[in-house]
Amino acid sequence: MLAANFVQQGTCRRLGLCTRLFSSTLRNKHENPLGLPRRPGPVPQIPRKGGPIQKRPIPHVNKVLAVASGKGGVGKSTVAVNLAFSLAMLKPKSLGRRMRVGILDLDIFGPSVPMLMGLQHTDEPPLTPGGAILPVINHGLPTMSMGYLLPKSESGSREDAAVVWRGLTVQKAVQQLLFDVDWRDAGNGPGLDVLVVDLPPGTGDVQLTLGQLVVVDGAVIVSTPQDVALADVRRGISMFRKVSVPITGTVLNQSYFVCPSCVTPHYVFGSPTAFRATATSLNVPVLGELPLVKSVSRGGDGGVPYMLTASKEQADEDNAGGAVWRNVMQEMAENVWQALEGK
Repeated sequence: MLAANFVQQGTCRRLGLCTRLFSSTLRNKHENPLGLPRRPGPVPQIPRKGGPIQKRPIPHVNKVLAVASGKGGVGKSTVAVNLAFSLAMLKPKSLGRRMRVGILDLDIFGPSVPMLMGLQHTDEPPLTPGGAILPVINHGLPTMSMGYLLPKSESGSREDAAVVWRGLTVQKAVQQLLFDVDWRDAGNGPGLDVLVVDLPPGTGDVQLTLGQLVVVDGAVIVSTPQDVALADVRRGISMFRKVSVPITGTVLNQSYFVCPSCVTPHYVFGSPTAFRATATSLNVPVLGELPLVKSVSRGGDGGVPYMLTASKEQADEDNAGGAVWRNVMQEMAENVWQALEGK
């Protein structure tokens, strides 16, 4: 079976467009969990017994922005995807054009970007003749996720596919997603101005692998108002500072709900006072406070990010909260780019 796969790999490489080999053998899974063909050049490694780690840039990417959260369920992936589109809508004077932005989903066990981008049923990404993975594009933005690489069931769905890996294999997969994706347009055009990296919750292997191996230009920390989420924000910021990743700012998601009948903000998850105090005590800027908006969740489930949607019906349903959400997100993108451009 494995030999047949390699024959197929050689055939498609001669055609100039290859498919990936998802490794399922014990011999290959540890060192090459994504089953990619061997590529020339040294692979970045985390030293086993201490010593300095040489950070390096991601190929064909100018700036790397990590979006993280200490706790799951705070809407981090939704913020990451909409922030990426908000950045792509900018036209900085320094560039004289709209920005080229991509999204990398590094949540190995629970990838959300495929659904948020409407790509959960896409075919697995092809490879370049050199063996690099080509991003999957929707709504004009290139994306990459572990969710595209999982095998489909007989029904054509990946929803039941689970990654059951231990830590070192996860680290290897993350390294491959970081350094074996060709972010150039069609594999030979210009690269990205900004790569938004959607990290899994917590402070584990994925975050450390990114922070230790990659030159990360900034990190955005997403939280909700609850004290249990803010405690994890502190841990996340501490972890990034230990690996010398600059903190661009924090975002308070689900900050309040705007009542459609009284146009009054209701702090259903608690006052934002504790969040602001936490940011101040940690000397971290507050990039924005996003209200609860029904269509944001609906857009994510439907694969169309909220920043790309606009209609009179939606405006009537979302009331003032929808306009506030868009304005805050756009201001966040402008402030994030200013911070990244200054690095």
